[in-house]
Amino acid sequence: MIVHRNAVRAILLTPASHVLLLRVRPPQGGHAFWILPGGGIDPGETFEEALRRELREEVGLHDCTIGPLVWKRQHTFNWGNRRICQREEYYIVHVKDFEPRMSDETEIKVLESFRWWPVAELSQAVEQLSPLSLPAIVGQYIASGPPTEPLVVEVLVD
Repeated sequence: MIVHRNAVRAILLTPASHVLLLRVRPPQGGHAFWILPGGGIDPGETFEEALRRELREEVGLHDCTIGPLVWKRQHTFNWGNRRICQREEYYIVHVKDFEPRMSDETEIKVLESFRWWPVAELSQAVEQLSPLSLPAIVGQYIASGPPTEPLVVEVLVD
């Protein structure tokens, strides 16, 4: 059975063009990879409420302005013993450098580390980034600002 859920993620971008990523290892084992902070939208939450909650829980960010929507994806993957089909929206959040801190008891079990990545180094990552197109998404935003055309949903099935 596939679990369907909506999710929201933040591309935390500093003035020096660094992006915060979390290195996680799936609970079922396998290779670690890098993700953006964020997660599922709970029933009754707006995308903004969910993103603010996720940023507090996952990185300790309590005060921010949520910027433009820059990417949409539908990702089907295994997580633990569940098959998940997740519809995701990615928003830019401009921030100053800060020391991230995880407080989510569930997420801390799969978190290995945080890293502020220079945008120029994203395309050279040896380990997988999620989304795979993150270097292009951030590069396009820095070069041209938010999308002016309707976003196409990237569909990925693992």
